[in-house]
Amino acid sequence: MALPPSQPYDLTGRTAFVTGAAGGIGRATAVLLARAGATVHCADRDETGLRRTLTTITERGHGQGHAPAYAHTLDVTDRAALRAAVDEAGPLHVMAAVAGVMHTSTVLETTDEDLDRVLAVNFRGVLYACQEAVRSMVAHGVRGSVITMASGAVDAASPGLLCYSVSKAAVVQLTRTLATEAGPHGIRVNAVAPGWIRTPMTERHEADRQPRVEAAMARMSPLGRVGEPEDVAHAVLHLASDASSFTTGQILRPNGGVAMPW
Repeated sequence: MALPPSQPYDLTGRTAFVTGAAGGIGRATAVLLARAGATVHCADRDETGLRRTLTTITERGHGQGHAPAYAHTLDVTDRAALRAAVDEAGPLHVMAAVAGVMHTSTVLETTDEDLDRVLAVNFRGVLYACQEAVRSMVAHGVRGSVITMASGAVDAASPGLLCYSVSKAAVVQLTRTLATEAGPHGIRVNAVAPGWIRTPMTERHEADRQPRVEAAMARMSPLGRVGEPEDVAHAVLHLASDASSFTTGQILRPNGGVAMPW
């Protein structure tokens, strides 16, 4: 069931668009926004994963009647496809630009192709999502919320993650800049910068090494654990809802206390 209308996190009657919704943080976000009552449009290039996301929403009792869910198979680097999907979704109230990729290489080993690929998805894809969402909101007079996905990598040196870290730092600056430009329209723009979250993206080590990596990351947190996709999804829901109506241009960090910047 959707959350009661008396709750500040209720999204009944609103339309949300989530990129990267085929798995991980994107799937958890789409499912939670549906639980909060939103009509959720799920976008990803992984058609099989998208079907699983819609099935999860339906099986948990959401997406029926007042809060349906829809799938859009697309690549976020394709501006025309993203624009068409946003137009099809109708007036947007929430955009959660979650889609992203990881790449590992040292600075000296990084190639032009590496950098171009990561920036295309992690920055340009987020830029397109932000542009299309804000255009929709302004055109329909919606005082909406745009949430971008940054990373804890922006708060520390991350050896081997040059492309990823640079792309996420660019997302932070995009978020702040757009917040100042969209604010006069009543549109809020914020970023979420997760710490180590257990997702397919972070499960990139050998089977015998992965537990050791997670244990090391857990020791860095005062809470003594790594994060789950739902931890980040709840941060997105907060920024999507009226509970954060006076919050814009900020970075919300569900990172277990690993980084505590001023």
